[in-house]
Amino acid sequence: MNAPANIDTTLKLPVNRGCYYGGAWHAPLSGREADTINPGTGETLGKVADAGVADVDAAVAAAKKAFKEWRDVPPLERAKMLRRIAEVLRAHAQELAMIDAADCGNPVREMVSDAMVAAAQTEFFAGLVTEMKGSSVPMGPDAVNFSVREPRGVIGRIIPFNHPFMFCMGKSAAPLAAGNTVVVKPPEQSPLSSLRLAELIDGILPPGVFNVVPGGKEVGAALAGHRDVAMVALVGSVPTGRAVMRAASDTVKPVMLELGGKNALIAYPDADPDEVAGAVIAGMNFTWCGQSCGSTSRAFIHEKLYDAVLARVKEKIRAYKPGIPTDPATTMGAIVSKVQFDRVMDYIASARQEGARLICGGSPPNDPRLANGFYVEPTVFADVTMTMRIAREEIFGPVLGVFKWSEEATMLDQVNSVEYGLTCSIWSNDISTAHRTAAAVEAGFVWINEVGKHFLGVPFGGVKQSGIGREECFEEMLAFTQEKNIHVRLRPKP
Repeated sequence: MNAPANIDTTLKLPVNRGCYYGGAWHAPLSGREADTINPGTGETLGKVADAGVADVDAAVAAAKKAFKEWRDVPPLERAKMLRRIAEVLRAHAQELAMIDAADCGNPVREMVSDAMVAAAQTEFFAGLVTEMKGSSVPMGPDAVNFSVREPRGVIGRIIPFNHPFMFCMGKSAAPLAAGNTVVVKPPEQSPLSSLRLAELIDGILPPGVFNVVPGGKEVGAALAGHRDVAMVALVGSVPTGRAVMRAASDTVKPVMLELGGKNALIAYPDADPDEVAGAVIAGMNFTWCGQSCGSTSRAFIHEKLYDAVLARVKEKIRAYKPGIPTDPATTMGAIVSKVQFDRVMDYIASARQEGARLICGGSPPNDPRLANGFYVEPTVFADVTMTMRIAREEIFGPVLGVFKWSEEATMLDQVNSVEYGLTCSIWSNDISTAHRTAAAVEAGFVWINEVGKHFLGVPFGGVKQSGIGREECFEEMLAFTQEKNIHVRLRPKP
């Protein structure tokens, strides 16, 4: 979705920096605050509550109380409220985009699109509220047996730093539409847009239906293990997903996990090298520094195309140049934090040491304007093998590994050899080859002659260590319901 040509670059940060629950703002009971840093400049954006277990308890209590009324609000009334929220999102899209650009480092033009996506997702689930249908089972003339779908209760939503606002509202829409209440833990690196969202939609939903508790691992663990949280959903890393599952097991609550990926792009010898080169770059999501679980960070290029694709990649990648995230002209933003920056640079160093051939990038940019931020040039390594760390581990940064292949069976074994299974992009003009490869790869979401795109209503999610459940679709909303069967014995006729 294209951003407007002229973007208002006024930065309007949230006034309230505490916890939002029960329809009101509260100072953190933990008594703690943490600095929020602009990754593009290294400057502080002010302090935000660093909540603890007591704050989670208070927010969950408010959400539990609100659930008793929210679950009985007629579905079409819930839908009206969600559509009002979508209107607010569109009206404040540029303001929210600027907050995320300053707080998480993604270019502001891209963040405007994030706000529009969140609005579209909210409207999508608002339109599905009457589709949460049960079924009936024939029992003969003396009984009626049917099932109904009911909301689960309080939902804990833990969201990542790469698309803070889009995930905060977009991932709250399905549980809210289904009649649940929500407690959101925004990313500790970039919590400001979630707090601003709470300010903007305050009063649209009944108090306690939507709640935001900023903080770190303590908040996430408390939500996942809380006895009054009926289900927890996470978008994040595999280690965090495992921690959430462990915490949730104490109360035997269901989880929805959209986790990491080490995704493959596969190019067959009949593909067009120029198209493949464009897809290799687009699939890496260099715009937001490769900080995307769906990025195709492993490109498997057939030996007949290999040199031609690499030459074109080196040329096309020049369109991505790190710049100040709040500048509308910026095409590639900043790494979210110093910790993540150091992690990315460590992977680049390991690739050099292990023998990968550097095609471009590999270091911070020389631009003095960017000296205080966390920037890495778009980086491409060729001649990568599966023995290298950059071939097996998720980097979550702008580092692409390119593999040369000749034997299909060997290539597919390498594609499937990692613990992840989120996305895969296949490039071939032979429909049989493309379909057979789509069946062979271990991934939950496959593109053929396409890459990177999500489609509203289409189930997105992974297999293996890349997650549990599907999002952005009707099935996501159903996951936030539980089925109840009702059997009625009819009295015999007198």
